[in-house]
Amino acid sequence: MKKRILSGMRPTGKLHLGNYLGALENWVQLQKEYENFHMVADWHTLTTNYTDLSNLKQNTIDMVIDWLCAGINPVQSPIFIQSHVIEHAELHLIFSMLITVSRLERNPTVKEQARDLGLENTMSYGHLGYPVLQAADILIYRAHVVPVGEDQVPHVEITREIARRFNYVYQAEVFPEPEAKLTSFGRLPGLDGNRMSKSAGNTINLSDSPEVIAKRVMTAVTDPQKIRRGDPGRPEVCTIFTYHKKFNPAEIPVIEQDCRAGKLGCVACKRNLAAKLADYLAPFREKRAYYEAHLDEVAAIIEDGTKRARKEAQKTMALVREKMNFGY
Repeated sequence: MKKRILSGMRPTGKLHLGNYLGALENWVQLQKEYENFHMVADWHTLTTNYTDLSNLKQNTIDMVIDWLCAGINPVQSPIFIQSHVIEHAELHLIFSMLITVSRLERNPTVKEQARDLGLENTMSYGHLGYPVLQAADILIYRAHVVPVGEDQVPHVEITREIARRFNYVYQAEVFPEPEAKLTSFGRLPGLDGNRMSKSAGNTINLSDSPEVIAKRVMTAVTDPQKIRRGDPGRPEVCTIFTYHKKFNPAEIPVIEQDCRAGKLGCVACKRNLAAKLADYLAPFREKRAYYEAHLDEVAAIIEDGTKRARKEAQKTMALVREKMNFGY
């Protein structure tokens, strides 16, 4: 039997290139060798924003459409909504008894997120414990592998610790200890050279039109020392060159040589990249147009995936209750 993977994203709406390269592209490839479950992690949105969920439904639909456009096969890999499988919450409650507060406070990822959001002194109980909910998300499907970026590896380690703890306390090998599987492509910077983020406005969406792509690419930062076309450039510090390496690899030797020699101007280089990106994303735009015209099909995909996920979750919880003597 194939090993199992659980993957998930918070529903933030239409996805950008960073989401694609950092996770989604990898998910599509992993379908070939693993059994995959893909989760809309809507409960996880509450950790940073619980006051306004008015866009949750539309954000979910937009994100799922991008998953489908990228190549997620819902027949092979169920797509489901986390909050529609209530067994996640039940297992989260049980797991929360198996880990200490001090262990959660040592999690570097949560520490960094709290600092970035200014929540060091106002962090909620749910925010501190969201790696425990994440552990429940993974282990309720008894997943063997979790595809993540480097910043999420500490969460997977917490999941492994909880799995070991449960199996030891209840003397039963219920849960595997899942392995983190890092994405193959490094993090793509935003157009301003910083971390790509919707809130920073430095992204290109998978669904952007060629006109929008061209406009956005022209705002990208390049080598600050290359002021005029004839100035020699440094591709290694240029954001546009980083994008070329992924989306235009065939021209990399020529671009690098001409840039260093002062034969290639930044405007021409950006126009070339914009054209390559528009071509690369053309299939996404075509598929999105189809799904936006067939939203009932998207809803049916989510409903079917949620039923299949719930069935697996119920199997796990029946076993958990049995081993814990909660079956009375």
